[in-house]
Amino acid sequence: MGATVDYDDVEVGTELPAAAFALHRADLVKYAGASGDFNVIHWNQRVAQSVGLPDVIAHGMLTMAEVSRVVTDWAGDPGSVVEYGVRFTKPVVVPDDESGATISVGAVIGAKLEGRRVRVDLTASAAGEKVLAMARAVVQLA
Repeated sequence: MGATVDYDDVEVGTELPAAAFALHRADLVKYAGASGDFNVIHWNQRVAQSVGLPDVIAHGMLTMAEVSRVVTDWAGDPGSVVEYGVRFTKPVVVPDDESGATISVGAVIGAKLEGRRVRVDLTASAAGEKVLAMARAVVQLA
């Protein structure tokens, strides 16, 4: 199954629909159980602050996965993403309140590549701070 977006319909500079993803402490617990990453900085405020963090932080891989949803939702097929990479610049702090944290994501077609592939350049921020750099996905299009 390929992507539902046609390569010929895509232009460099086209913006993908932006999105915002909420993260709460319960999401961190669920992710820890699914991933096996029970590092204390993801659930214990006292320990997180004792190592210099402002509060409990989201798992980097969880942040990365949430951001990629903009690409997979647009492409229509998660399997069409053939490459994906990011650099972590700041952690996503997840307060222990009803609001939690929100990751805001934007994306634009950065390049059309050979073989009916496109590079999608992503931006991600939380609490007004950029949390990822060099966030890019390569998508195989129909």
